[in-house]
Amino acid sequence: MPVRRITVIISAKDAEIMTPKYIHQLMTWPHFRWDQERLTPQLTAVRHRQGRLLGRMEALGFTLRNEAMLQSLTEEVIKSSEIEGEVLDKDQVHSSIARRLGMETGALPTADRHVEGVVEMMLDATQKFSAKLTAERLYDWHAALFPTCRSCMRRIRVGAWRDASAEPMQVVSGPVGREHVHYEVPHADKLDREMHAFLDWFNGADETDGVMRAAIAHLWFITIHPFEDGNGRIARTIADMALARSEKSPQRFYSMSAQIRVERKTYYDILETTQKGDLDITAWLEWFLACLGRAFQGAEAILGTVLAKARFWEAHAGKPFNERQRMILNRLFDGFDGKLTSSKWATLGKCSQDTAARDIDNLVKRGILSKDAAGGRSTSYSLVNIPAGEDR
Repeated sequence: MPVRRITVIISAKDAEIMTPKYIHQLMTWPHFRWDQERLTPQLTAVRHRQGRLLGRMEALGFTLRNEAMLQSLTEEVIKSSEIEGEVLDKDQVHSSIARRLGMETGALPTADRHVEGVVEMMLDATQKFSAKLTAERLYDWHAALFPTCRSCMRRIRVGAWRDASAEPMQVVSGPVGREHVHYEVPHADKLDREMHAFLDWFNGADETDGVMRAAIAHLWFITIHPFEDGNGRIARTIADMALARSEKSPQRFYSMSAQIRVERKTYYDILETTQKGDLDITAWLEWFLACLGRAFQGAEAILGTVLAKARFWEAHAGKPFNERQRMILNRLFDGFDGKLTSSKWATLGKCSQDTAARDIDNLVKRGILSKDAAGGRSTSYSLVNIPAGEDR
């Protein structure tokens, strides 16, 4: 029987549509694959550092452990928002987390409802890490992120997957008319099926290491991009939830988002490369593991701050400090934004300028604060690194 050939001529535009550009368009999506042999040494090293960090924190004792966790969670909330270009008030975040964890808030300001919402999402994920992740829970997180149903002054669909009115949804950069399309997300009519598959996997169990599952969950969720806005922050929160599961502990002593913030350009570049590639995600997993390892280094800085604060108060136990001095010295140890001046002291301590000056002068004479190099109207003060047991 003769073979009949049918030649179909298609336009360049149709050919472009038929050729998959993104991993979610591939026939085998979402069956990710990776080179386990290549990743094993790096994963083993990261797991070892993770275990050592958790061991050191466990040895601190209840009070210092809570202090370290408070600082780590504060960093996580602030830096995850900064990655998306949103700056939160550090004192409000610190206050909201401390209150929710039953810790002393001192004279920290009351958080506004937006900060409360971001904190609520993070703590729900990490403190209830073993609870099932559902669509309804994700809706609640999204509603907490956008309490006014607005993002960048525009109204968005909140507490529900995005709908077709936002199609096509693209991740773009550059000026109007010369935009660069980094990524185009799956169509809204696929979201129920896509999220069902993701949640089934996330709540299920397989032989994949828990840290690797955190990296995969992050990539998978942000690739689906189910909401109109907030997908990056929720993806990082899901990753934190998976990391908590990998440690079987709600206590957080490091901030992955703080490290991602430092490496933001690389983060976006590896995401774009992975989402435009095939389903081999080895390079993404390598970057995630390396970034997590560097996040553990950041935890050392938090640990150092917590221990310095503890040593200071131990060395000065029973020595005279008024409430304003105690409160503001603690603020300095926790990471004071900007320079400490007498005006800021008066504002924080809710006292007169003269009272602030006397408080500061007392601490300078005792060698606890020192005057910074610049003088005159711009006089500012910093903590002196006092060896334990010494009070001059």
